[in-house]
Amino acid sequence: MNAIVALCHFCELHGPRTLFCTEVLHAPLPKGAGDSPGQGEQAEEEEGGIQMSSGICTHSPAEGASTESSSPGPKKSDMCEASVGGWAVSLPPGRALGCRSLAVGHPGYLSHDKETSIKYVSHQHPSHPQLFSIVRQACVRSLSCEVCPGREGPIFFGDEQHGFVFSHTFFIKDSLARGFQRWYSIITIMMDRIYLINSWPFLLGKIRGIIDELQGKALKVFEAEQFGCPQRAQRMNTAFTPFLHQRNGNAARSLTSLTSDDNLWACLHTSFAWLLKACGSRLTEKLLEGAPTEDTLVQMEKLADLEEESESWDNSEAEEEKASVLPEGAEGRELTKCPTGSSSLSDCESWQPRKLSVFQSLRHMRQVLGASSFRMLAWHVLMGNQVIWKSRDTDLVLSAFEVLRTMLPVGCVRVIPYSSQYEEAYRCNFLGLSPHVQIPTHVLSSEFAVVVEVHTAAPSSLPPAGCEDDQSLSKYEFVVTSGSAVAADRVGPTILNKMEAALTNQNLSVDVVDQCLICLKEEWMNKVKVLFKFTKVVSRPKEDTQKLLSILGASEEDNVKLLKFWMTGLSKTYKSHLMSTVRSPPATEPRN
Repeated sequence: MNAIVALCHFCELHGPRTLFCTEVLHAPLPKGAGDSPGQGEQAEEEEGGIQMSSGICTHSPAEGASTESSSPGPKKSDMCEASVGGWAVSLPPGRALGCRSLAVGHPGYLSHDKETSIKYVSHQHPSHPQLFSIVRQACVRSLSCEVCPGREGPIFFGDEQHGFVFSHTFFIKDSLARGFQRWYSIITIMMDRIYLINSWPFLLGKIRGIIDELQGKALKVFEAEQFGCPQRAQRMNTAFTPFLHQRNGNAARSLTSLTSDDNLWACLHTSFAWLLKACGSRLTEKLLEGAPTEDTLVQMEKLADLEEESESWDNSEAEEEKASVLPEGAEGRELTKCPTGSSSLSDCESWQPRKLSVFQSLRHMRQVLGASSFRMLAWHVLMGNQVIWKSRDTDLVLSAFEVLRTMLPVGCVRVIPYSSQYEEAYRCNFLGLSPHVQIPTHVLSSEFAVVVEVHTAAPSSLPPAGCEDDQSLSKYEFVVTSGSAVAADRVGPTILNKMEAALTNQNLSVDVVDQCLICLKEEWMNKVKVLFKFTKVVSRPKEDTQKLLSILGASEEDNVKLLKFWMTGLSKTYKSHLMSTVRSPPATEPRN
């Protein structure tokens, strides 16, 4: 992610100051900035594909004693210095005070992502003058004018010229500070406004975690100092003196001192580097040519529903963990796992078939079942009737459903892969059962259901060695039955006839047949959209509907049933769009 994460501090003497920032380098580091083998020992550690070095050779212009006037960074006189009684004192190596995070001469931190060859560099200020100006302005705004109510919390601001900023301000306890607390902020700066807004929930959660950790460490130090030497009573007993005059005799305390963590900046570098990497990899852009298909819209809606359901379950589980005693018989729920014998309803998106494919394609299934049995099965699938498979081999059932579901729009598919009891048709149109499950009599005699029973073939009926059929299917016999068998001379829906023509054409490969099926489904989904708008959105007489079906080439009974069933697979987005268009029609120009 092309962004900069920075920790800012409101200094009581110098105002808003940048303490620590992490930036992304896609290009090779400048000369002398890379870590070379002859620079001494450098502790390295790997975590999540990122290799971290303890330092780099670049020095921030604000840190060196020979800073040029054209270099970015505040002047040395504008930085807090350690002083006692007005006299400057030297600091031990690795210690910093006030507005300064890393001590003079500290090389900073560098992490190298081996997967993407991206480097994450952390120092007090960015080395590039333009980046320094952007970070400096964002720092000032985050700790002055751009503040949320209560002065603690997240806020978004920015423009096209100076970038857009996600800022989260917070307080850190300090027993020696005015009001016993100091003001800080963590800011994320990038030029892509849409990307930053979409990353708001992710950034808020992760940055809030970093802040909570800092505040927790500082609170322990504050409580220990107050227990040893309470400052409130001491201040009340001290005669009034101007605050700035009193501050001149006391050195400003650094964040490492407030948290009592000498490895604070290394930990912040690791956190900021991971934040940039994770935030950059969680969102990807896809180029879509033309309007999205109904299958795409339905898949996006189902994914959003699953995410909301997952979040609600996570919240409920968190509340259950807080309770000391669970009620008797309480059962845990898990989103992604389901027992094999369970009869829980499974969406077509939440159920993922196994890798093993017993049925390889529709053409393969037609060869195994036979032309007449396959036509009967395909007719029931297209009409929306319940398809029941009874077999001991769960892989066989799962592969059959994986192949048959390609005949329908995504929104029309409701699958229970394998159940130990019969489920009603309103819950699923694809149902897998074990052989011992009893199917109700009214279902067996119904014209709205088809049953495929898988039996073990007799030894005499087994095909000879070298048969072209898949060896995993040679040991099975398939019996397809229904209360209303489809006559061989029945015309059937148009899409079924075109589908069979493509399957029987040996000049077409399996991939070409799949593309033909996609085109056929898209063609008939367009007819479904027209019929839905014509009949559901705007009320029309029955005669007009018959004329429309004749124009669409779908006046036959099977075609009408198919259109009505496929209408249930339309996305909520398309339906709401049509309804909103009807409620607020576009303004028409007055006629002269």
